[in-house]
Amino acid sequence: MSKQPVVIVGSGLAGYTVAREFRKLDKDTPVVILSQDHGGFYSKPMLSNAFAQKKTADTLLVKDAATMASDTNAEVRANVTVTAITPKLKQITVNGETLQYSKLVLALGADTIKLPLQGEGADAVLSVNDLDDYRHFRDVVEGKKSVAILGAGLIGCEFANDLVGSGYKVDVIDLAPQLLGRLLPAESAAFIQSKLEGEGIVFHLSTTTQTIEKAGTQYRLKMANGASILADVVLSAVGLKPRTSLVAAAGINTNRGIIVNKLLQTSVEDVYALGDCAEVEGRVLPFVMPIMQAARALASTLAGNPTAVKYPAMPVAVKTPACPTVVSPPDAGSQGEWKVEGGVEGVKALFHHKDGQLLGFALMGAAVSEKSQLTQQLPAMI
Repeated sequence: MSKQPVVIVGSGLAGYTVAREFRKLDKDTPVVILSQDHGGFYSKPMLSNAFAQKKTADTLLVKDAATMASDTNAEVRANVTVTAITPKLKQITVNGETLQYSKLVLALGADTIKLPLQGEGADAVLSVNDLDDYRHFRDVVEGKKSVAILGAGLIGCEFANDLVGSGYKVDVIDLAPQLLGRLLPAESAAFIQSKLEGEGIVFHLSTTTQTIEKAGTQYRLKMANGASILADVVLSAVGLKPRTSLVAAAGINTNRGIIVNKLLQTSVEDVYALGDCAEVEGRVLPFVMPIMQAARALASTLAGNPTAVKYPAMPVAVKTPACPTVVSPPDAGSQGEWKVEGGVEGVKALFHHKDGQLLGFALMGAAVSEKSQLTQQLPAMI
């Protein structure tokens, strides 16, 4: 009897990297990769800074599905939908058909969070979570002059810098009193805000957008603080939510994401998860470096050598050319305090535990040169 395939659901960085790494260790086991879109490979982090580089969706596509199938010696099924997982039978349902698996890898990604907005213009709010979204956003914004961005987190700030650098008038609205609220101390947030404002970006903080009405060819955003602004296009960048509904329906444990252990195994035998959809030891890490670490470890496990994922300290670069920024935030709830120093050229913020251990940092401007030195002082994440 022929061997059942390793089935990977998802064709993003997580799914394809697992396939590549697995092929280095196992040349023969069949691999099937299921993609809900075109199945091509591209760098998702580039979506938030592609305008200034004049990148179209077509130029961002690195390889199409056929090329990826050849590269990974796998069967890539594009534009398919997985509607059910039946762990007891080791089956999944794909476009109404049943597919057997020996091991199942869930690289489902995450969905954009949708705000509860009112008004006849609420349905026109765009988000960019994949290459097709980016293609649509570029089409919509072509010939327009102003963009309102909901969210002043990492993606919101990156898009704002990218769009203002491409000649658009940009307003950014966020409930938090500062930029990058989950990553930075207040002094560092004020520094990057001043740099972005210097580029022409206008921030509306400590308030929310409540209503979006049509105003001719534009949209009027009414905020909780009573203010309102006009924009040609509205882009939401308020965050992502791991895709868990399919998995929960199959009886697999979920929390914020799909719960996995250090082997990236779910609560069900032979079912694994990684990437934006996974919660590893209580952490959801939707960044490139954690995904690469997880993919290498999981490939080894799938090839018969159980390997726990290890996360070294992995700083994140914020793609805001107006203010080069690298952050490695401390864990939520860490005991300690930020100490910030710097001036016009750059700001360095260090988070130390009360025993003196460095647990996190935020570097801006000239201070980013200290990234390597400080990273070596951080403890491993897992």
